[in-house]
Amino acid sequence: MKRFILTLAVLGCALLAAQAQPGRGGAAFQRPQVECSFDPYVAAPAGFDKMRQGIDRGALELVEYKSTTVGTVRKATVYLPPKYSPSKKYPVLYLLHGIGGDELEWLLGGVPNIIMDNLYADGKAAEMIVVMPNGRAQENDRAEGNVYAGSAAFANFEYDLLNDLIPFIEGRYSVKKDKFHRAVAGLSMGGGQSLNFGLAHMDTFAFVGGFSSAPNTKTPEELIPDVEKTKAQNSLLWMVCGSKDGLMYNSARLKAFCDEHGVPCTLIEYPDGQHDFIVWKYGLYNFAQLIFRK
Repeated sequence: MKRFILTLAVLGCALLAAQAQPGRGGAAFQRPQVECSFDPYVAAPAGFDKMRQGIDRGALELVEYKSTTVGTVRKATVYLPPKYSPSKKYPVLYLLHGIGGDELEWLLGGVPNIIMDNLYADGKAAEMIVVMPNGRAQENDRAEGNVYAGSAAFANFEYDLLNDLIPFIEGRYSVKKDKFHRAVAGLSMGGGQSLNFGLAHMDTFAFVGGFSSAPNTKTPEELIPDVEKTKAQNSLLWMVCGSKDGLMYNSARLKAFCDEHGVPCTLIEYPDGQHDFIVWKYGLYNFAQLIFRK
């Protein structure tokens, strides 16, 4: 397996590719409104996503792993917290991208490294490794051509994640290997994946987050077929979506179901929020503070 330190040249090329992808609009998937109770919105502090001087910084690596699910070598971006040490064991957040993205989308649009560095500097988050994989589990996993035709590959990522990526991360890095030290969250298509995979595998993930989850999100009845089991095994079900995002339906119907059946669940309506990284960065900022806390 190979590991590379991310360079500005790599990021520059990836940025050009990302800019060529289709726009991220939720309006095309407008669905009926679902009445639900939203949780209080509290604005993130100014500068939460801006690089600060004089604080410790984490490291970014681009890794390659062998996928038996796909039959190829695949890539993922890994953020290591400041002063990462093999002598310690860390929890892991698997952070998933949207339909037009790849293993670099979060890094380019959502600056998770800066958000996490700032959270650590303020003592607001537990130290963790953040893994940003490519959620398109097929031989050609580049976001090119008609990206909307790849829904089967996004569903197939469930097996790549569980059978290939997680074992690779747990073999390469010093991590804790129980469900209470694994979380999964994502934006748009990745939000749907996170809800689908996280709630289906509560023996693997204790914390699940969906940011502006897309229409790939399963129905509440499919996500939570056993209410009592979910109440007992899920430690956090947390969602956010913009008030002007046409994909609110997917999150609102799950929140309404959870409220009706007494399943703990958070859904924040981001004021005037669209389907964009303004909302998703806010989601990461808040979700990261809630996971892996004793």
